[in-house]
Amino acid sequence: MKTEQILERLNEIFIDTLENDDIELTPETTAKDIPEWDSLSNVALLVAIEKKFKIQFNLSDVLKLKNVGELALNIQEKTS
Repeated sequence: MKTEQILERLNEIFIDTLENDDIELTPETTAKDIPEWDSLSNVALLVAIEKKFKIQFNLSDVLKLKNVGELALNIQEKTS
């Protein structure tokens, strides 16, 4: 799956989970860019992403992520 496709799916997940139709993710997007993205919603996002892509994150994966682009690359690696 291409990174662009992953970003599109992630955008849908973020919109649904954070209940904000105005979200438009870019590879550079971080939690600081989206007011609704706090520590609790981060857990909900990760669970939704794991379900959607049928993958599992481990703690070291999550702690290394700096932005949505890195998240997309991590998903791409896990689904390849």
